[in-house]
Amino acid sequence: MRGTIDGFSYGVVTPLVGYVMACLGGALGLRCTTRSLLVTHSCRPAWLALGSTAIGSGIWTMHFIAMMGFSIDETPIRFDKPMTYASLGLAIAMVGVGIFIIGYRGATGTSLVTGGTITGLGVASMHYLGMAGMRFDGEFTYDITGVVASVVIAVVAATVALWAAGHVRGWRGSIGASLVMGLAVSGMHYTGMAGLTVHLHGTPGTATSGSPAAVLAPILIGPLALLLLAAVVVMFDPLMVKGAPRRILEESKPGVPAAAVPSHQRIRPPQRPIREPVHADAHGSRAPQRH
Repeated sequence: MRGTIDGFSYGVVTPLVGYVMACLGGALGLRCTTRSLLVTHSCRPAWLALGSTAIGSGIWTMHFIAMMGFSIDETPIRFDKPMTYASLGLAIAMVGVGIFIIGYRGATGTSLVTGGTITGLGVASMHYLGMAGMRFDGEFTYDITGVVASVVIAVVAATVALWAAGHVRGWRGSIGASLVMGLAVSGMHYTGMAGLTVHLHGTPGTATSGSPAAVLAPILIGPLALLLLAAVVVMFDPLMVKGAPRRILEESKPGVPAAAVPSHQRIRPPQRPIREPVHADAHGSRAPQRH
């Protein structure tokens, strides 16, 4: 039997809130990645990891906020918590691979394509792993066209986001890039959901258990706390607020990691040759004293 799906139980509220969370995670992640290009190798991994966590948490939060509005009329929905959190870990890990590639090799050429592909596949895998963690009296089937389209959107969105991470400077650029990124992530989600079909195993009935919103709300606390932590770090970091100092301004070239520019090295001025002391002899002539 085919189930009746309602993907917008709360109208435009869940898509809009999910979009805002994807934009927030993207903006924080882009700022952290930009900040990582302004520091030495010892501090860079921490900023890249924080950026990966922000972007991955934002994408994952967008997905499950959108799923709050998803319901099947004939059966209740539950969520497998280990698999649900595994999808969060997968999102952060795969985004982290792309972010670290850009952070150390630059947002150009092969590095950008490789990082964007890995990150995009991670985002799509997070989506479908999260869907696999849903429990109900039936099973999902997907239209192959919708799945391929969602994966392509995820890869393109990830590539654009990583390009922005290596090229965009300043708050305005980061906000603009995050708006595009949030739109692409939301588009990937709803493209995949458009090809979804539910097949029920039992007889038709009416869902009587709690709504997906009530089930998912406690699960979302952790990722929301991660986003809040990233926001606090970004807001109170001096270079984020005031900008980069002049001595590392050259490292803000598009797509060039800080390690490739020797601006941190101290250049010593050339030393002048030491002149030997000159003493006058008895006849009044001056000659250098030799030892």
